[in-house]
Amino acid sequence: MYTLLVVDDEPILIRGIRSFVDFEALSISEVLEASNGEVALELFKTHRPDLVLADINMPKMNGLDFVSAAKALKPDVKIAMITGYDYFDYAVAALKTGVDDYVLKPVSKKDVQELLQKLIGKVQEAHRQHEVTKLVGGLIHSADSSEETSGYKYKIQQEINANFDNVEFSLASLASTLALSPSYVSTLFKQLFGKTFQQYMINSRLDRAKLLLLSTDMKMYEIASSVGFEDPNYFSAAFKKRFSLSPNQFKEKSRE
Repeated sequence: MYTLLVVDDEPILIRGIRSFVDFEALSISEVLEASNGEVALELFKTHRPDLVLADINMPKMNGLDFVSAAKALKPDVKIAMITGYDYFDYAVAALKTGVDDYVLKPVSKKDVQELLQKLIGKVQEAHRQHEVTKLVGGLIHSADSSEETSGYKYKIQQEINANFDNVEFSLASLASTLALSPSYVSTLFKQLFGKTFQQYMINSRLDRAKLLLLSTDMKMYEIASSVGFEDPNYFSAAFKKRFSLSPNQFKEKSRE
């Protein structure tokens, strides 16, 4: 759910936005309002809204100064300017300083609805990119922390990385590659990685599946196959058991 701040010195515009925008459909749970930039900035400091609609020409602190201060406090806030034609050049300048969009007065219900939808789309995309970056960072950290320059741990990790999509990859095949007995590799694996081979493989494959769900439009059976699950239903059940959401639910939630 999102919080919206509307900043304008024309009460009729704020009342209009409150009356004709379907906030529930946009997942906007709270709407704050301010009649000038100074009040808006104090509200922003307290509530840190996700979305802002602001006029440019306002008393006490103009819209551009407010935007600059708001972006300094929360760089990922999504802001659109609502302004008159006389200030069109300022709106264009605002786009160059971090404002995400603008619309000229007079505004219609459709104008504001579409503007908010665009801003929310940008919030969702930023969220997905953040999650992808976090997951990739986690995978890299996991690989960096587990890969030694020599020894079995490095060799095992290399084999795992090369066989994520191989449904036939098993403890026995790993042992064969290392020229060791399966029982010895089983004990060695748990000592080196802190969990059994099967637990480690399932968790690693599901982590990679999360990354694919966030960053691609692959179908579920394609993701299952690409991370080494032969049965898409088993993949879905394993994913839900670990993350308490089905793959489809996780994907939908990431877009909220």
